[in-house]
Amino acid sequence: MKIHAPAYPLLADRVLPSSGLLHDAACVVTASLFIAVCAQIEIRLPMTPVPISGGTLAVLYAGALLGSRRGAAAVVLYLLEGAAGLPVLSGGAAGLIHFLGPTGGYLAGFPVGAFVAGALAERGWDRAPMKAFAMMLIASVPIFALGLAGLSRFVPGEALLIQGLWPFVPGDLVKAAFSAALLPFGWRLVGRRAPP
Repeated sequence: MKIHAPAYPLLADRVLPSSGLLHDAACVVTASLFIAVCAQIEIRLPMTPVPISGGTLAVLYAGALLGSRRGAAAVVLYLLEGAAGLPVLSGGAAGLIHFLGPTGGYLAGFPVGAFVAGALAERGWDRAPMKAFAMMLIASVPIFALGLAGLSRFVPGEALLIQGLWPFVPGDLVKAAFSAALLPFGWRLVGRRAPP
């Protein structure tokens, strides 16, 4: 029995067609490890305590590929791995201290972002370029919202957007554009026609 049945099939289920809790668990664990690997890609900027990380893109892909519930579960598992001391957070960081610092709000937003991306993918947004582009931007909103809320404890209000949002917008636009090409291409590879 699957966790739930989305309106449209998900790309991960088309590539690895199976069902049952064991399949879902394997997808969740694999996605959490994928996020951990991507999070090791880190760029530190001098004007902000928040790094640019490949983990954010992987979080959204977990949702887009696995759907809302499994995607969010994969991200929660990834965060539990980091909280337990495994060096899976951005740049190999680990421990609960990172959940209480400037990046804590962004980490809290990760499961929500994955859930949103997954919910939109379950409605077919990952099959057409413009919808995939919009899906990735929309799913980034809760990450930034919770991230800025958390960062506001460490950064004065007038510097909040300069340190917590604007440096990341160009990268997010590039990631969304990349996804707008990659996700529909993945569907073409598996022979799935885009819905109207």
